[in-house]
Amino acid sequence: MAIVYLLSRLGYRTLDFFHHWYYHGSRVLTNYFFAFLEKLDRGVALKITLKYFFQPLYKDYTVIGRILGVIFRTFRVGIGFVVYGFFGFLFTGIYLAWVLLLPAILFFFVRNLFFQ
Repeated sequence: MAIVYLLSRLGYRTLDFFHHWYYHGSRVLTNYFFAFLEKLDRGVALKITLKYFFQPLYKDYTVIGRILGVIFRTFRVGIGFVVYGFFGFLFTGIYLAWVLLLPAILFFFVRNLFFQ
C-alpha cells in the first residue's frame, strides 16, 4: 500500500508541477506584461492621444492648429505602435523561451543520457 500511495503522490506532484509551471506561470507573466504596458502608457499616452486625435493642440482652434494637431498626433501614434510592437515581440520571445525551457532541458537530458 505504501508503494501505491507514493506512486500516486509522485503522479499528483508531477501533474501539479506542470500545472503550476504552465498555467500559473503564464498568468503571472501575462499580468506582468499588462502591468508593464499600463506603466508604459503613462509615457507614450497612446490611449489619450487616440481619444483626442482630431482635437487641436493646446486648444489652438485655428486652421494651422488643427492641421498641426493631426500631424503631430499621427507621428505620436505611429511611434506608440512601434514601441508597443517592440515590447510585444520582446514579451512573446521571452514567453516562448520560458515555455520551451522545460522541454529543452528534458530533451537534452534524455539525449545525453541515452545517446553518448
